[in-house]
Amino acid sequence: MLGLILRRLSISAVILLVVSMLVFVATLLLPGDPAQAILGQQATPERLEALREQMNLNDPFAQRYLHWLGGLFVGDFGVSAASGGSVAALLGDRIAASLVLMVAAAAISIPVGILVGTYSALRRGKAGDHAATGISLVLAALPDFVIGIALVTLFSTTVFTVLPSVTMAPPGEQVWDYPSQLILPVLTLVLVVMPYIIRMMRTTMIEVLDSGYVEMARLKGVPERQVIWRHALPHAIAPVAQVVAIQLAWLAGGIVVVEFLFRYPGVGQALVDAVTNRDVQVVQALAMLIAAVYVVVNLFADIVGIVTNPKLRTGGIR
Repeated sequence: MLGLILRRLSISAVILLVVSMLVFVATLLLPGDPAQAILGQQATPERLEALREQMNLNDPFAQRYLHWLGGLFVGDFGVSAASGGSVAALLGDRIAASLVLMVAAAAISIPVGILVGTYSALRRGKAGDHAATGISLVLAALPDFVIGIALVTLFSTTVFTVLPSVTMAPPGEQVWDYPSQLILPVLTLVLVVMPYIIRMMRTTMIEVLDSGYVEMARLKGVPERQVIWRHALPHAIAPVAQVVAIQLAWLAGGIVVVEFLFRYPGVGQALVDAVTNRDVQVVQALAMLIAAVYVVVNLFADIVGIVTNPKLRTGGIR
């Protein structure tokens, strides 16, 4: 098991290294001069040249990449072309705001999705199963912005005017100081993520409940509650962990649309603004941040799958 985990760690490190190369090359191909963007159109050639030297823009490609990569390891993401300040300082509050959304959505969607999927599997073919399956299928077919607009229409405009449609906080205060503003963005993310967890949990739970070892446990007289929690559920969690990882990884990138829809001041809104302003350093930092979250979440799902799989845990498969 330790060997499998170490191999997953090595693969994740290689993936992040390749992604860093692709991100750096892709952003170099974007039009515009970072030094010109920072100093403006009225900057003199001398000032532009001095800033290019300061930002290492005149160095060879490989040297610039290694300098940028080394900065990532120490938290130095460069200087924002739009504001002229540190990218790390600019993104600090944005990252914290997005983490609040992601953690809240994950804390609701994962346990509720697992419980509803398990309930649907146990009530297979009955009304509760049909209702859960039908609703999850409809939600899975809807894009995230459609769900968000529907929630705004329902709770902020024409039907029930009870929740704010956008997120706004006074200067110096954080958006999470106003919990009512978080309800619609979090609910949108939950309704986007949860249907996939429900459907996968139902499918794997049905397969496990029909397996031989669960039938043997029942024939031995093991109570049904114990059969479900000790024999069926642990075996069903491993494949569901992969789906959970994919959905959490989607949150890292898909949150851009939801944040833009609700004007939420997170990394999604920061990425839209950076692309609009051709702020290369911010785009690089956010691309690497999203990639890192994606890789780490999938690595965690692999580890959960290894730990919860009895065959891997006992060395039956290598």
